[in-house]
Amino acid sequence: MPASEPPLLGLIPGEPAGIGPELCVRLAHTPFAAPLLAIADAELLRDAASAIGLPLELLEPDATQVAPGQLRVLHRARAQASHFGQLDPRNAAYVHDSLLEGARLAAAGELSGLVTGPVHKGVLNDAGIAYTGTTELLAQQAGCEVVMMLASPKMRVALATTHLPLRAVPAAISAEGLRTTLEILHAALLSDFGILAPRIAVLGLNPHAGEGGHLGREEIDVIAPLLEQLRARGMDLIGPLPADTAFLPDKLAGFDAVLAMYHDQGLPVLKYSGFEQGTNITLGLPYVRVAVDHGTALDLAGSGHADASSLILAARQAHDFARRRHAHAPRLLV
Repeated sequence: MPASEPPLLGLIPGEPAGIGPELCVRLAHTPFAAPLLAIADAELLRDAASAIGLPLELLEPDATQVAPGQLRVLHRARAQASHFGQLDPRNAAYVHDSLLEGARLAAAGELSGLVTGPVHKGVLNDAGIAYTGTTELLAQQAGCEVVMMLASPKMRVALATTHLPLRAVPAAISAEGLRTTLEILHAALLSDFGILAPRIAVLGLNPHAGEGGHLGREEIDVIAPLLEQLRARGMDLIGPLPADTAFLPDKLAGFDAVLAMYHDQGLPVLKYSGFEQGTNITLGLPYVRVAVDHGTALDLAGSGHADASSLILAARQAHDFARRRHAHAPRLLV
């Protein structure tokens, strides 16, 4: 991609019965610097536009001039016509395969990144597709370790573990796993976010960060020794910190990101701080992937009342990350 050429981003609506398709229509009406290619059922996008009362012109994938209200589309058909608000397991493979198609194109360099809408985990599993989350799906497809981060204008929260039952979390907290997670997080803060000297707060696993071993020893036996090793390599790491005070505004002001040990330790705080202003970012992939931070909102689908702020922010972030990666990519001398 020439330095002057904006990155092409794949746009995947997600669950066809949810709000993802109409959010994509609203994004198509938003003045935006990066070209988008929707990987979706063309008729689904037309139905969504009609439902919310917005015009939409669908263009061929190789169209060069795109105006607000127009959207390039790589048509992939649903198995069954869908109805907003009504899940249908027969369309689960369409959702799953659209994500994998976008990932394949991004891995091949045909896309600079992916912007993804909300997926309904339950209906995919009901259809017999083993699915814990798009983060895990893309990591498996790429064959690499990744880190889930949710970001808002007020904070960035990465996760040491993602979609695990709470009882499985302590066994999943290992020095090797934390090392990989912190290395990926640190590298992404440098490359994607452009932070020259990232400062990362690391939460403890137990209440009060274990309270000196009285409430658990993971901080003493695993987390603190690993942080000391990484500090010796030059990483600026604070912790392990008690989770109940780490998110106070005066403390957050001193961190570039927070690493939480499990999903519901960090994400409720971030979502409370600004639910529609957050994004879900997959760190460590060979391409950019940014998603909305909310679900399918079946009760709002087709009503025209769904807020597109998270998808618009996701697209803008993906554009910024892709441009920054391209600008700093190594050049071959010939």
